[in-house]
Amino acid sequence: MNAGHSTSAKQMDSIPSIGSSLRPVPSRTPLQLVTTQGQVHIHTSSYRGSFSVVLSEALRSAGLGSKVLIVQFLKGGVNQGPEGAIHLCGRLEWLRPSIECCLPENSDTSNSSFQKRSQQQAIRAIWETCKTRLEKHKIDKIVLDEIGLAISLGFIEENDVVSTINNRPSSTDIILTGPSIPTPINEMADQITELRCS
Repeated sequence: MNAGHSTSAKQMDSIPSIGSSLRPVPSRTPLQLVTTQGQVHIHTSSYRGSFSVVLSEALRSAGLGSKVLIVQFLKGGVNQGPEGAIHLCGRLEWLRPSIECCLPENSDTSNSSFQKRSQQQAIRAIWETCKTRLEKHKIDKIVLDEIGLAISLGFIEENDVVSTINNRPSSTDIILTGPSIPTPINEMADQITELRCS
Protein backbone atom coordinates (compact mmCIF):
# COMPACT_ATOMS: atom_id res chain seq x y z
CA MET A 1 0.00 0.00 0.00
CA ASN A 2 2.85 2.34 0.81
CA ALA A 3 4.45 1.51 -2.53
CA GLY A 4 1.29 2.58 -4.36
CA HIS A 5 1.16 5.76 -2.34
CA SER A 6 4.78 6.64 -3.11
CA THR A 7 4.25 6.06 -6.84
CA SER A 8 1.35 8.47 -6.99
CA ALA A 9 3.36 11.02 -5.06
CA LYS A 10 6.13 10.77 -7.66
CA GLN A 11 3.58 11.29 -10.41
CA MET A 12 2.27 14.35 -8.64
CA ASP A 13 5.77 15.81 -8.47
CA SER A 14 6.18 15.46 -12.27
CA ILE A 15 3.04 17.53 -13.06
CA PRO A 16 3.94 21.20 -13.50
CA SER A 17 2.11 23.71 -11.42
CA ILE A 18 -0.91 25.34 -13.01
CA GLY A 19 0.49 28.83 -12.90
CA SER A 20 3.69 27.99 -14.79
CA SER A 21 2.16 25.93 -17.67
CA LEU A 22 -0.80 28.06 -18.78
CA ARG A 23 -0.05 30.98 -21.02
CA PRO A 24 -2.52 33.25 -22.76
CA VAL A 25 -3.36 32.22 -26.33
CA PRO A 26 -2.54 35.00 -28.80
CA SER A 27 -5.55 36.37 -30.61
CA ARG A 28 -5.85 35.28 -34.24
CA THR A 29 -7.93 36.48 -37.10
CA PRO A 30 -10.90 34.15 -37.57
CA LEU A 31 -10.87 31.70 -40.45
CA GLN A 32 -12.53 32.98 -43.59
CA LEU A 33 -14.42 30.85 -46.08
CA VAL A 34 -12.83 30.87 -49.50
CA THR A 35 -15.14 30.89 -52.50
CA THR A 36 -14.33 28.19 -54.99
CA GLN A 37 -13.17 29.21 -58.43
CA GLY A 38 -14.85 27.32 -61.25
CA GLN A 39 -12.85 26.10 -64.20
CA VAL A 40 -13.40 25.29 -67.87
CA HIS A 41 -12.34 21.77 -68.82
CA ILE A 42 -12.36 20.38 -72.35
CA HIS A 43 -12.28 16.66 -73.15
CA THR A 44 -11.80 16.32 -76.87
CA SER A 45 -10.93 13.63 -79.37
CA SER A 46 -10.99 13.04 -83.10
CA TYR A 47 -13.89 10.62 -82.62
CA ARG A 48 -17.14 10.56 -80.68
CA GLY A 49 -17.12 8.65 -77.44
CA SER A 50 -15.01 10.57 -74.91
CA PHE A 51 -17.98 10.81 -72.54
CA SER A 52 -17.38 7.93 -70.10
CA VAL A 53 -14.49 9.61 -68.24
CA VAL A 54 -16.52 12.78 -67.78
CA LEU A 55 -19.58 10.83 -66.66
CA SER A 56 -17.66 9.18 -63.83
CA GLU A 57 -16.36 12.59 -62.71
CA ALA A 58 -19.90 14.01 -62.75
CA LEU A 59 -21.25 11.08 -60.72
CA ARG A 60 -18.45 11.49 -58.18
CA SER A 61 -19.18 15.21 -57.81
CA ALA A 62 -22.90 14.59 -57.35
CA GLY A 63 -22.14 11.90 -54.78
CA LEU A 64 -20.06 14.42 -52.83
CA GLY A 65 -22.94 16.90 -52.74
CA SER A 66 -22.48 19.10 -55.82
CA LYS A 67 -25.42 19.95 -58.07
CA VAL A 68 -24.47 18.60 -61.50
CA LEU A 69 -26.19 19.03 -64.86
CA ILE A 70 -25.24 16.76 -67.77
CA VAL A 71 -26.46 17.80 -71.22
CA GLN A 72 -26.08 15.60 -74.29
CA PHE A 73 -26.94 17.78 -77.27
CA LEU A 74 -26.95 15.22 -80.09
CA LYS A 75 -28.36 12.19 -78.28
CA GLY A 76 -32.12 12.06 -78.01
CA GLY A 77 -34.50 9.71 -76.32
CA VAL A 78 -38.12 8.97 -75.60
CA ASN A 79 -39.83 11.54 -73.38
CA GLN A 80 -36.75 13.72 -73.20
CA GLY A 81 -36.39 17.50 -73.43
CA PRO A 82 -36.32 20.20 -70.75
CA GLU A 83 -39.35 18.72 -68.96
CA GLY A 84 -38.11 15.11 -69.17
CA ALA A 85 -34.85 15.31 -67.24
CA ILE A 86 -33.50 12.17 -65.61
CA HIS A 87 -32.43 12.53 -61.96
CA LEU A 88 -29.63 10.35 -60.58
CA CYS A 89 -27.81 10.35 -57.22
CA GLY A 90 -30.20 12.98 -55.91
CA ARG A 91 -28.13 15.88 -57.24
CA LEU A 92 -27.33 14.84 -60.80
CA GLU A 93 -29.70 15.89 -63.57
CA TRP A 94 -29.40 14.55 -67.12
CA LEU A 95 -30.89 16.35 -70.12
CA ARG A 96 -31.25 15.26 -73.73
CA PRO A 97 -33.17 16.95 -76.54
CA SER A 98 -36.65 15.77 -77.40
CA ILE A 99 -35.61 13.96 -80.58
CA GLU A 100 -36.11 10.31 -81.39
CA CYS A 101 -32.53 9.35 -82.25
CA CYS A 102 -28.87 10.25 -81.95
CA LEU A 103 -27.82 12.71 -84.65
CA PRO A 104 -24.93 11.76 -86.93
CA GLU A 105 -21.76 13.83 -87.06
CA ASN A 106 -22.40 14.84 -90.68
CA SER A 107 -26.05 15.87 -90.28
CA ASP A 108 -27.16 18.36 -92.93
CA THR A 109 -28.87 21.27 -91.18
CA SER A 110 -29.43 23.19 -94.43
CA ASN A 111 -32.32 20.82 -95.20
CA SER A 112 -35.54 22.67 -94.33
CA SER A 113 -37.58 19.55 -93.67
CA PHE A 114 -39.93 19.39 -90.71
CA GLN A 115 -37.67 16.82 -89.02
CA LYS A 116 -34.58 19.06 -89.22
CA ARG A 117 -36.48 22.05 -87.89
CA SER A 118 -37.88 20.04 -84.98
CA GLN A 119 -34.36 18.76 -84.16
CA GLN A 120 -33.02 22.30 -84.18
CA GLN A 121 -35.83 23.51 -81.90
CA ALA A 122 -35.27 20.62 -79.49
CA ILE A 123 -31.52 21.26 -79.24
CA ARG A 124 -31.99 24.99 -78.79
CA ALA A 125 -34.57 24.37 -76.06
CA ILE A 126 -31.98 22.32 -74.17
CA TRP A 127 -29.36 25.05 -74.68
CA GLU A 128 -31.73 27.72 -73.35
CA THR A 129 -32.37 25.55 -70.29
CA CYS A 130 -28.60 25.35 -69.68
CA LYS A 131 -28.25 29.13 -69.88
CA THR A 132 -31.18 29.69 -67.53
CA ARG A 133 -29.78 27.29 -64.96
CA LEU A 134 -26.38 29.01 -65.11
CA GLU A 135 -27.92 32.48 -64.77
CA LYS A 136 -29.90 31.41 -61.70
CA HIS A 137 -26.79 29.89 -60.04
CA LYS A 138 -28.61 26.56 -59.74
CA ILE A 139 -25.67 24.26 -60.53
CA ASP A 140 -22.09 23.66 -59.39
CA LYS A 141 -20.94 21.72 -62.45
CA ILE A 142 -22.29 21.47 -65.98
CA VAL A 143 -21.24 18.97 -68.64
CA LEU A 144 -21.91 20.02 -72.25
CA ASP A 145 -21.49 16.84 -74.27
CA GLU A 146 -20.77 17.22 -78.01
CA ILE A 147 -21.43 20.94 -77.90
CA GLY A 148 -18.67 21.49 -80.49
CA LEU A 149 -20.57 19.35 -82.98
CA ALA A 150 -23.81 21.14 -82.12
CA ILE A 151 -22.04 24.40 -83.00
CA SER A 152 -20.48 23.09 -86.22
CA LEU A 153 -23.84 21.68 -87.33
CA GLY A 154 -25.47 25.08 -86.82
CA PHE A 155 -27.75 24.19 -83.91
CA ILE A 156 -26.07 26.58 -81.44
CA GLU A 157 -24.20 29.85 -82.07
CA GLU A 158 -20.51 29.83 -81.14
CA ASN A 159 -20.65 33.43 -79.84
CA ASP A 160 -23.55 32.49 -77.57
CA VAL A 161 -21.50 29.66 -76.03
CA VAL A 162 -18.47 31.92 -75.54
CA SER A 163 -20.66 34.58 -73.90
CA THR A 164 -22.34 32.02 -71.64
CA ILE A 165 -18.99 30.64 -70.46
CA ASN A 166 -17.69 34.15 -69.78
CA ASN A 167 -20.81 35.15 -67.81
CA ARG A 168 -21.27 31.98 -65.75
CA PRO A 169 -21.13 32.15 -61.94
CA SER A 170 -17.47 32.23 -60.93
CA SER A 171 -17.78 29.06 -58.83
CA THR A 172 -19.31 26.88 -61.58
CA ASP A 173 -17.22 24.30 -63.41
CA ILE A 174 -17.96 23.78 -67.10
CA ILE A 175 -16.87 20.62 -68.91
CA LEU A 176 -17.14 20.49 -72.71
CA THR A 177 -16.71 17.19 -74.50
CA GLY A 178 -16.47 15.78 -78.00
CA PRO A 179 -14.76 16.61 -81.28
CA SER A 180 -14.88 19.96 -83.09
CA ILE A 181 -14.46 22.32 -80.12
CA PRO A 182 -14.01 25.78 -81.71
CA THR A 183 -10.67 27.56 -81.22
CA PRO A 184 -12.11 30.53 -79.23
CA ILE A 185 -13.57 28.08 -76.70
CA ASN A 186 -10.31 26.08 -76.56
CA GLU A 187 -8.51 29.33 -75.69
CA MET A 188 -10.81 29.84 -72.69
CA ALA A 189 -10.01 26.43 -71.18
CA ASP A 190 -8.13 25.96 -67.93
CA GLN A 191 -7.44 22.36 -68.90
CA ILE A 192 -7.68 20.43 -72.19
CA THR A 193 -7.58 16.64 -72.29
CA GLU A 194 -7.19 15.09 -75.74
CA LEU A 195 -7.99 11.43 -76.25
CA ARG A 196 -6.09 9.83 -79.11
CA CYS A 197 -6.90 6.64 -80.96
CA SER A 198 -3.78 4.50 -81.36
